[in-house]
Formats: sequence, C-alpha cells, structure tokens
Amino acid sequence: MGIFKAYDIRGIYGQELTDDMFYKIARAYARFLGSPKKIVVARDIRPHSEPLFAAFARGLNDMGVDVIDIGHASTPMSYFANGTLHPDGSVMITASHNTKEWNGCKLCRANAVPISGANGIKDIERMVMEMDGSDMSVASPRGTITKVDVLADYARHVRTFEHMAKPLHVACDFANGMGICEAAAFKGSPLTYDGLFEEFDGAFPNHDANPLKTETLKDLQALVRANPGKYAFGVAFDGDADRAGFIDEKGEIIPMDFITALISEDLLQSNPGAACFYDLRSSKVADETIAAAGGKPMMSRVGHSFIKAQMRENDAIFAGELSGHYYFKANFTAESSSMATFALANIVSRSDKPLSELIAPLRKYSQSGEINSRVAGDPAEVLARVKATYAPTAERVFELDGVSVDNWSRDGWWCNVRMSNTEPLVRLNLEAKTPDLMAAKRDELLALIRA
Repeated sequence: MGIFKAYDIRGIYGQELTDDMFYKIARAYARFLGSPKKIVVARDIRPHSEPLFAAFARGLNDMGVDVIDIGHASTPMSYFANGTLHPDGSVMITASHNTKEWNGCKLCRANAVPISGANGIKDIERMVMEMDGSDMSVASPRGTITKVDVLADYARHVRTFEHMAKPLHVACDFANGMGICEAAAFKGSPLTYDGLFEEFDGAFPNHDANPLKTETLKDLQALVRANPGKYAFGVAFDGDADRAGFIDEKGEIIPMDFITALISEDLLQSNPGAACFYDLRSSKVADETIAAAGGKPMMSRVGHSFIKAQMRENDAIFAGELSGHYYFKANFTAESSSMATFALANIVSRSDKPLSELIAPLRKYSQSGEINSRVAGDPAEVLARVKATYAPTAERVFELDGVSVDNWSRDGWWCNVRMSNTEPLVRLNLEAKTPDLMAAKRDELLALIRA
C-alpha cells in the first residue's frame, strides 16, 4: 500500500489512511515488537490526530498493551518520552510538514530507535495486509491508558544544553504547529523570543509548516527585516518540530549544512575528537569545518533511521541533515529543534560578530541545490548510466546512497545522484569550487540524467 513509506506511515486521512487502518497498524506494530508491555503514544494538533489516537490506542489495548498517552507533543518530545519513561516503543501520530489533509505516524522501538522501511515498516505492512477476522481477538486483560505530561521535563532537559554568554532575543515562526511545545524550553532562559503564528491550528492557516520551502520563510524574514538590530536570528519550525530552518539577523536564509558545520564546531570544543555526521548532500565545508575543529567528520546516507543507526555505531555526538533535522546524542540520538536553537544561541552569544559574519566564511563554494528530474524509464538505469560515465576517470565513485562522484581534490567538484523513495524522480546535488564549474557540471549531469 502507498501509505507505508521509507521512514514512516503517511497518507491522506479518510482515503487510504483511516481509523480502521490505524487500528490494524497498532495491532501489527505490537505483534512486530513481540509482546510489548507499554508504548508511548503522542500526537500533533491536526484535527484527525484525535480519532487516529483513539484507534491506535484501542488497537494496542486490545493486544494487551498499556498506552502512555503524552497528549499533544512535538516529535522530539515523543523521543524524549521514549528515552525517559522506559517503554517498549513509541508512536508519534503526525504527517510532519505535509499539508492539513495528511496524517500518519512515526514508529520507534525502545530507546527511540526508529523503525523504517528497511527494518520493520514493510513487515508491519505485510501483517496488516494479512489480517482477517480471525486475527482480531482481544487480550484479557486489555491494556490501559495512562496520561503523562512530559513537557516540563522535556523543557528542563533541553535547557541543560544552554550555555549562553549573554541574553539574546530571536524571532520564531511556529506555523501553528508543534514548535509551540519546543518553545517551552526557552522560557526562563536567557533566550527570549517574539513568536509568529503561536496558536495551535492543525489546518495551518498561515502557511505550510515546512521551512524547506523558502516561500514559507517570508513572514519570518519580514519580521526580522522590519526590526533591524532587534533579533540575533530567526528560527522556523516544521509541523511536528523535528526540523528547523534558520535565518540570520539580516533575514537571509542560512543553508542547513552551514548550521551543521557551526554546531559541530562548537560541540567539539567540549568533545574533542568526537564523530559528527553530515548527510552526503552537504557542502564540503561541513567536512572541512568538523576536521579543522579536531572532530571526526563522517558522511551518512539520507534519512533519519540511517543517520541515527550510524551515530550509535560510531558514538557520534551530533549529526545534521540538509533537510533541517539536527540530531543530538544528548537527546537519545534523536532530533531536537529547540536544542539546535540553543546550540546556535550559544555560539552567537559568545561571539563579538553577528550570525551573518559567522556564516560568511562558509559561503566559499558554489552549490546547485537539489534538482529533481522526472524520468520516463527506470530511475535505477539513470544511476547506472551516471556510474558508467564517471567511474573510469573519477577520483572516487561510491554508492552510499545513490551514486556519488567525487572529483574534489583533482577537479574541484562532486555530485550525488539518487532516486526518490516515493516518485519516479532522480535527485541531483552538485557542488564546485567556482560558479562557472558548478554550472558546467550541473548542465552536463542533467543532460545525462534526462537523456
């Protein structure tokens, strides 16, 4: 079915995603975990998150599983609850940055270890598809539902990450979503803020809750630019607040891989030699900055489940993804957008330079951004064509995620070509040492991809 994705379960509510389907998913999830005793269940503010919660909780209860209901929460809060309440797993009911028609869930094992298409979602899908009336027995005794409020504990946990040298004032765009919960951590700290769209509304009436779309940042940029000197920077949260986008004090958008570089550099001061991950689409400045700070730069494939697994395997302290996910060992190797905000505030508060000047040295290479091409044939054949073209002469060709060609040391450029998980799209990311070289190689790759 189309709702079982690479990293989560997601679909349009009332069509392929229904309360009955969620009930079956809950039963399959419990069966997949193997006799769990208690599961944390959280939800975002979308109106249909309530009936979906009721269906999922009923499914778990009918399997004899107790539900720890933490209510409306950000996805980072659900990871925190998983890590601190010691359940056998957790479920976050959300469609993240998708528009109001969508909903779904993110599933974890104990210790906030994600379940993805590669390690469980496909098994759960198979169990759901095989269910019939004979599978619907009710355990005796049924499970219970216990409400637990973790917001105050989560806020205290995040505030332990604050080490600001002086107070700062920032601008926040909550997009009417779960970033409002994340901001609880700022209260009582030296980080104060003015908020846009700070009222919960699962219809997202002001703009999409997706900071990857630059048009959604216009209101935040306008606020910062209308008040020169007032804000140290701006932060925009996505719908479930596991991602954040940042702008500087002038209202300029900061590439998310530059945020990865800055935060890594700062954390390495107190964790010398530690590993920090960046996803393979990130600028070379991420690798260079981590290495120069004495850390161990490590490249990851795209996707939170893969990054979290690699972080655990390498005892990494931090990872950043080009999509605005920032992962902290300090938050159970999971995202925390409020921790990322504090991390940036720590850096700016200790500098005599504004954020724009801290970012400026990182703007030294030319990037294509992610360019999508819809292909008529098999996307895998496109990747094979790219590999065959460059493998004989490239410094290095590797297949961590799609096909990457690295000619940086010799010719001053690299690229990654990968398939979409959900559409017949091929995605190109390319970087070069000069704008002219970037443009030439971009056009060369696109001609090859679209041939």
